[in-house]
Amino acid sequence: MDFPVAKCAVLSLLGKVSPRELPKLIQWLKTTNDFDELVWENNDVILQNIAEDLRSCMPMDGMLDSEHRAIEKMQQNPVPTIHVDAFLYCDDFVDTLCEEGKMSRHYCATCGSHQIAPLEFLSHSFSRVELKFLYQHVLPDLTGKILIDTGSRLGAVLFGVIHADVCTQASLLQAADVIVLNNVFEYFLEETEQSRAWIYISNNVRKKGTFLVTVPSLEESLHSLQTGIDLSQWVKEVQLDYNVYIGKETDEESLSHIHLYQVL
Repeated sequence: MDFPVAKCAVLSLLGKVSPRELPKLIQWLKTTNDFDELVWENNDVILQNIAEDLRSCMPMDGMLDSEHRAIEKMQQNPVPTIHVDAFLYCDDFVDTLCEEGKMSRHYCATCGSHQIAPLEFLSHSFSRVELKFLYQHVLPDLTGKILIDTGSRLGAVLFGVIHADVCTQASLLQAADVIVLNNVFEYFLEETEQSRAWIYISNNVRKKGTFLVTVPSLEESLHSLQTGIDLSQWVKEVQLDYNVYIGKETDEESLSHIHLYQVL
């Protein structure tokens, strides 16, 4: 049965459901895990195996001592925050760690009391669901294209990294077809250095049609910085459809933080 026939069969079936029961059925279709095995692909297995290998050689929080600026910013957060790398640890795995007492989702609001509040989790990596959204629903075919994952950390987006300051890579930026910037500067550079990096990127990423994938939006990243960058003269935002199902951990709110721009 091909897609058009299957689609007609599903719509025909839905048409036979009692109007009173239809909302329940649609809600079940949106939230059930019963179809997960049908969409589990070899690519999912590969990503899971990579994550397992990385977990074996990384500290629990997925942070390195060299990321002192990111650690400092998390400590300054008014709400107690811990880093849980979303690529290494899916929600189900975090739940397992919490059950084993190796991790917690809560902290004691008043030391020694039973008052508890949820911890804030922060990740500097895309989750596996976000990666699938990126490659299956956001980006075009990348065959023969140059992709740069700026500040790649563990390499979740691109498992091959040039170890250098992005502000020394003018020729690479000028040739790029896709540039990924996932929380790339805010947690790792002081504001003056952030401004310098954004100005350098905007000056060198000028090839018409180049895609920029950013988290958060460029507007949010630049609003408090003194860069003089006029986004309207540099890029246009491409509207994305976040209402997609990629697996049981699909989170539309999380996906909505991913923005796509194209150089004018």
